[in-house]
Amino acid sequence: MSRRVVRQSKFRHIFGQPLKADQMYEDIRVSKVTWDSSFCAVNPKFVAIIVESSGGGAFMVLPLHKTGRVDKNYPMVSGHTAPVLDIDWCPHNDNVIASASDDTTVMVWQIPDYTPIRSITEPIVTLEGHSKRVGIVLWHPTARNILLSAGSDNLINIWNVGTGEALITLDDMHPDLIYNVCWNHNGSLICTTCKDKKIRIIDPRKQEAVAEKFAPHDGMRPMRAIFTRDGNIFTTGFSRMSQRELGLWDPTNFEEPIALQEMDTSNGILLPFYDADSNIVYLCGKGDSSIRYFEITDEAPYVHYLSTYSSKEPQRGMGFMPKRGLDVSKCEIARFFKLHERKCEPIAMTVPRKSDLFQDDLYPDTPGPEPALEAEEWISGKDADPILVSLRDGYVPVKNRELKVTKKNILDNKPPTAPRRSFSSSDANFNQKVSLEDLVEEMRMLQVTVRVQGKRISELENKLSQLTNGTD
Repeated sequence: MSRRVVRQSKFRHIFGQPLKADQMYEDIRVSKVTWDSSFCAVNPKFVAIIVESSGGGAFMVLPLHKTGRVDKNYPMVSGHTAPVLDIDWCPHNDNVIASASDDTTVMVWQIPDYTPIRSITEPIVTLEGHSKRVGIVLWHPTARNILLSAGSDNLINIWNVGTGEALITLDDMHPDLIYNVCWNHNGSLICTTCKDKKIRIIDPRKQEAVAEKFAPHDGMRPMRAIFTRDGNIFTTGFSRMSQRELGLWDPTNFEEPIALQEMDTSNGILLPFYDADSNIVYLCGKGDSSIRYFEITDEAPYVHYLSTYSSKEPQRGMGFMPKRGLDVSKCEIARFFKLHERKCEPIAMTVPRKSDLFQDDLYPDTPGPEPALEAEEWISGKDADPILVSLRDGYVPVKNRELKVTKKNILDNKPPTAPRRSFSSSDANFNQKVSLEDLVEEMRMLQVTVRVQGKRISELENKLSQLTNGTD
């Protein structure tokens, strides 16, 4: 009898642990809209959550440190006229977030480092190019200001947010609803899953499908597909018997899977969250109460089950922290933000180590906040890998950098629907020219003006009521 040798892996003992109750975000009315996005986006500064809102669509942005009970009057980001379906933080500016909505628009927002007094209702730019709801929004991994959106009109638009222009429209690639889109590591290709049961690998600048695969999973339920760091495709879907499956595919030879595994018979769609540094994929099913994680390697069976984090409460959505937002001193290699019905619960994934020293085998250099390309370089055909940073001394988020939108903004071509601040070159250099004292002084002056005007309005209202009472 030969003894079974246990596969060696430094990630075999990863364990998940929820943070203490006082480090959760409570009293949040998480959106109940039926859409298969994660409803939560996080970065090293903020956590953003799509919430229930009357008369339009809104999401909430909380600084990471603002844990505990959230005030019911906490300011929202609320410019959409219908529910928000997806949100995504810009990887190159921690204060910029994009939102996609049922109202057919994509909006890009600048979030201040301080907590605003009122809800933010004016986006930096509104991107209008879809005729139906927009359910997917996704920033380019290496090029500045490049944003992808996909809608129920079966269109994919790729925008230059800096000018508000649609650079590329893929309008004849998908005959049916697009389930998900993913960029590869340098943003030269995208992979998509569609209701027609096909996975497509698309070169967006050439506007052509490089490879496609029909029915990698036989079931009719929605699929998900993501690129791995090696350029392979990891998929989740359903078998003909409605069993959940995962697969690994080589897009240069789509005939046979590298790996195909059945999981269970639950009916929630498995959302894959992938960490390219460790080659670990975490699977979170909507409505599940567990997170399963697998390591992808070059050895059979190629997708290795590691472990499961289990809890009692089902998840309504999930946020996934970029590597630079983790606590390296505690050997944390992933952090999830699990959405419950009324709260958001951070869950830390940790590799147990005895030493307190920096574990460089767990933390290779990881993509930092600097873009490798400008939008114009990318659209002209250039590619570049992400600019990497070391996490040896921990990562300190950079100060708020204002997103510059030039005059070529499409918003200038039509009359604005509400008073809108116009952009100029002087605005573009806003941060550099205005000191903190000037800002505080200007805010104080505006507050005085508001108080004076409020007093005057109440005086006029009193006079008006006296006059109407007199005529009665």
